Amino acid sequence: MIEILQQIINGMAIGGVYVLIALGLTTVFGILGIAHFAHGSVSMFGGYLTFFFVVTWGLPLIAAIVIALLVGLILGILIELLAYRPVRNANHINAFIVALGLTMMVEGLNLEFFGHEQVVIPTDFSWVFKIGGVTIPELRLYTILAAALLIAAMTIFVEKTKTGQAIRAVAENRDAAILMGVNVNTIPLVVFSISTALGVCAGVMVGALFAIAPGIGEGLVVKGFAVLILGGLGSIPGAVVGGLVLGITEALAAGFISSAYKDVIAFVAMILVLLVRPQGLMGKA
Repeated sequence: MIEILQQIINGMAIGGVYVLIALGLTTVFGILGIAHFAHGSVSMFGGYLTFFFVVTWGLPLIAAIVIALLVGLILGILIELLAYRPVRNANHINAFIVALGLTMMVEGLNLEFFGHEQVVIPTDFSWVFKIGGVTIPELRLYTILAAALLIAAMTIFVEKTKTGQAIRAVAENRDAAILMGVNVNTIPLVVFSISTALGVCAGVMVGALFAIAPGIGEGLVVKGFAVLILGGLGSIPGAVVGGLVLGITEALAAGFISSAYKDVIAFVAMILVLLVRPQGLMGKA
C-alpha cells in the first residue's frame, strides 16, 4: 500500500506538468481551433532560459522564473501576431503547416542558443519529507503545490474575470461575442500569452525534476494532446483530471511493471477510457 501511495505522489508531480501543458493547448485550441504543436518546444525554451539565468547570470531561481515568464509572454504575443494571425481565416491545413514549421523553428533556436547538452535546473530544495512511510522530496512537493496554484489561478481567471468571460464567449460563439462588444483581435493575444506562460512553468518543472534536452518538447506536446483527448477537448476540469490520470498511470506502470513500458501502458489506459467514453472523461457527448 505504501508503495502504491509513493507512486501516486510521483505521478501527481509529472501529472501536474501534463496539466499545465494541456491547459495551454486547450485554451489555444478552444479559441482558434489550432493544434499548437510548438507548445512543447516553447516550454523547453522557458526551461532553458531559466537555466541560463540561474547558471550563467547567477540569478535566484524565483527571479529567473519571473524573467523567463515575461519573455514567454512576449514570445506568445509574437507567435500569435506573426505566425498564426496571418492564416486565421485561411484553410485549417495552413495553420497546421505553420504549427509544424514553428515547432522546427523553436527547436532549432533552442539548439542554436542553448546547445545539444542535457541540462538540469539547479535548486536548493534538497529536503525529504517522510509521512507514514511515504517519501516526498521537497522539490516534488513544491512542484505539486505550484501546479495546483497555477491551475486554481487559471480556473478563477477564466470563470470570474471579464477577460476570462470574453475568452469563453469567443470559444462558444465568435460572432455572438463580436455583437456583445468583445474585441476578438485582442483575445487571441491574451490566450497565447497565458498559454506560453503556463508552458514556461511546465518547462521549468521538467528542467528541475528531470532534465531538459533536445526532442523532449515534442514528446511533451504529444502527452499534452493525449491529456486533452482523455479529459475532453475544451474542458479545463477535463485537462486537470486527464493530466493526473495519465501521470499517475505512468508512475504506477513504471513502479510495478517497467519504466520502459510506462508510456505504452499509459496510452493503452487512455484508449480503454475512450472506448467507454469517446468524448473523454469530462467532455460533452
